[in-house]
Amino acid sequence: MFPARKGLPALVFAAATLLTAPAFAVNTDPNETLKPAQSLEGNFLAAYVAGSAHDTAAATTFFREAIQEDPRNQELVERAFVAFLANGSMGEAYRTAEQLTSRDQSNNLARFALAVQSLKAKKYGDARAKLNVKGRPADLTGTLLTAWAYAGAKDGKQALATVDKLKSERAFNQFREYHAALIADVTGNSAEAEKRFKAAYEGERNTLQVVDAYARFLAKRGRRDEALALYKSFDDVVPRHPAVRAAMATLKDGKPLGPTVTTAQEGAAELLYGLGVVGNSQGDELTAIIYLRLGLDLDPKHALALVTLGDVYERLKQYDQANEIFTRVPKDAPVRTGADIAIGQNYELLGRSAEAESYLKALMEKHPDDVEVVMALGNVQRSRKQFAEAADAYDKAIKLIGAPERSHWILFFYRGTSYERAKQWDKAEADLKKSLDLVPETLPAGKAQVLNYLAYSWVDRNENIDEAFKMLTRAVELAPRDGMIIDSLGWAYYRMGRYDDAVRELEKAVELKAGDPVINDHLGDAYWKTGRKLEAKFQWNHAKDSNPEQEDLVKILKKIDNGLDEADATPSPAATTPAAPAAETTPQAAPPTAGGG
Repeated sequence: MFPARKGLPALVFAAATLLTAPAFAVNTDPNETLKPAQSLEGNFLAAYVAGSAHDTAAATTFFREAIQEDPRNQELVERAFVAFLANGSMGEAYRTAEQLTSRDQSNNLARFALAVQSLKAKKYGDARAKLNVKGRPADLTGTLLTAWAYAGAKDGKQALATVDKLKSERAFNQFREYHAALIADVTGNSAEAEKRFKAAYEGERNTLQVVDAYARFLAKRGRRDEALALYKSFDDVVPRHPAVRAAMATLKDGKPLGPTVTTAQEGAAELLYGLGVVGNSQGDELTAIIYLRLGLDLDPKHALALVTLGDVYERLKQYDQANEIFTRVPKDAPVRTGADIAIGQNYELLGRSAEAESYLKALMEKHPDDVEVVMALGNVQRSRKQFAEAADAYDKAIKLIGAPERSHWILFFYRGTSYERAKQWDKAEADLKKSLDLVPETLPAGKAQVLNYLAYSWVDRNENIDEAFKMLTRAVELAPRDGMIIDSLGWAYYRMGRYDDAVRELEKAVELKAGDPVINDHLGDAYWKTGRKLEAKFQWNHAKDSNPEQEDLVKILKKIDNGLDEADATPSPAATTPAAPAAETTPQAAPPTAGGG
């Protein structure tokens, strides 16, 4: 669900800035034991630097030491509180919040955290009192948390009346109706729950939480066919989501499907999870972390909240922290296999290749028929440039799927690119064509990637030039800010002998993806052909200094020394290697998919 930004960080955003600072260099070696500094100033500075890097564990360590030395420093205690909260050190966070509110009742984040603590302890009146700040307009977070406090006290009527205070904010419609439905269901008002679920679903049919909760509500009342229809509709748009596939299998087996929420604590945790999802999607990582930590304190086994929190740490490149979170996903959760895949891929990103491979192979032995697991091993092998092995892994995955659906375009794309890099062009071309047939128009970024790779390969081979040029033009229309795709179009112009056009497009590509050795090298070639030889050598030198592959470096050095005319007999460096697919350097990456959640 996606409420407007203005209501999302109302309690968190301002306080979260206490943990952030201008970027400083931080030692991120996970094997190094953090040791407190010898002085208050040293601990404060270390905590400040750690906070700037969103290293919540380090910030917690140093702030803990700092406030022991200066416990009456209000700003220091505020920063320590945010660090404790973000790190999931909830006992310390709550104690520090008590300390802050005893001095200053206007600290909204501290009051909010203490309200969550009261909700956890089922002290519902106390929770409402902490959320009721005079002179502050009702916001999304505080209002819905207050409603859940009423629901916990079995006052369903007042809970719904509280939710409806948000009716004037149209941006909150789906969020409001969804939580009204959950509250009505928990407090035994089935008719109201169904009305609200329907309103939330009609507002946006591709939000996972709404679809799942509504379907579970219907299934509980014996309306299994209607529940299956909801899941099927979602699966058509966002294929193969493990939670949806698991729920559909449960219904088809005639087994019961429990409700999403059964207590006020779980309901409040679901609220905080939803807000964390929004913060993550908006790039507010610290805000997302705080909401998710609070939600998980209420419901430690909320699988989707754990996965989302792990995803946030992955985005921050804190892979050890991400893995610690992923291991907490319940073993029986449908998303646990996805969490295990992420753990294996994070080992690879941490440079622990042996662990990555053994972890993923063990996972494959446990789930031999799971396409996603087999695909994950292929992604890791492809990131290592083990293209033949990767192609074999993708081949196993494709054999598992049977008749391919549109959602399987990515498998053919990855196998095709692996075959191409393994110099098996006939197989590569067939897979890339199949991927192009499958990838839906609703995924413009994915469509552009496939068009680009196939067309670039044709250009490189001097085959189907006219068709390739049309495909690259279309790819640029679909992804006008993708420097690699614009580079492909520029290189097509170059291969057609239209050097001025090539320069124009390649200059755009360089602006969009500065420092890429392939693009700089291409632009150098185009400059040389248009007589701009000094600029050509500048671009080749830039390519040389941008960490090109070794075989490309040899050719670039030759051009720097002798110019392009002598080197022309040898193909241009990147002319033998099409633009890499999205996951070339990041094993778990894939072109974006549609849908909310």
